Amino acid sequence: MIPTATFAGILEILGWSARLWSSRNPKLLTPYEMQIVGTIIAPTPLVAANFVILGKVITQIGPQYSRLTPRIYTIIFCCFDIVCLIVQAVGGASAAHAANTKTSASMGANIMLGGIAAQLFAIVVYVTMATEILLRLKYNAPFRYVEQPRLLEKGYRAVSKKLQLMLGGMAFCTLCIFIRSVYRTVELANGWNGPVISTERYFDWLDGGMVTLAIYTLNFCHPGILLEKDDSTAYVSQQGSDEEASAT
Repeated sequence: MIPTATFAGILEILGWSARLWSSRNPKLLTPYEMQIVGTIIAPTPLVAANFVILGKVITQIGPQYSRLTPRIYTIIFCCFDIVCLIVQAVGGASAAHAANTKTSASMGANIMLGGIAAQLFAIVVYVTMATEILLRLKYNAPFRYVEQPRLLEKGYRAVSKKLQLMLGGMAFCTLCIFIRSVYRTVELANGWNGPVISTERYFDWLDGGMVTLAIYTLNFCHPGILLEKDDSTAYVSQQGSDEEASAT
């Protein structure tokens, strides 16, 4: 989780550093190629981090509210995200090679578009499933029976303040990445000479700005702090105290 988010930040810094380098030296191809690849694939590991976080959230609130087990959920979504990363990287490399050989970069743009569109689809499915999990938790409507402490029978009591903050941070982080994915889909769909890709401020705010907000959200709503392993233990301990008080 932390390595993927860190990797996303490093790629984003490299991509935007290369973009600055390219603006200072527009005739150089190396920074242009670096910024194409870096900025297109950088958010993908960040999406994977959100998938992993949701798997851990499911473990805490109770896997009975999820259609998939936390492990299977994480494996499926992260594998799909890796495929999207590879497709986007291949598309970026193809576009960079086309720029280097002064040939058409349309194929590379189409490959990148396919990778981003697939990632956008994965985010929509991820949000849909996460929403279902939270609704099942709220209305105490488990999808299946799972052996859990009795305290989890009332779903809303299983969500601590820290977990609520983590869920809010995840929602905002996902929204930022979703906006960025929609923008890049529209940008690449219009081609290399389209009005969207030719407008710098769109890229600054809807790509760089959204990814920056998403990364900072994970810093402020840090999963290492908010997803404490002993949260559930605290609930179970409280349950034991309540039962002892009832017995006496």
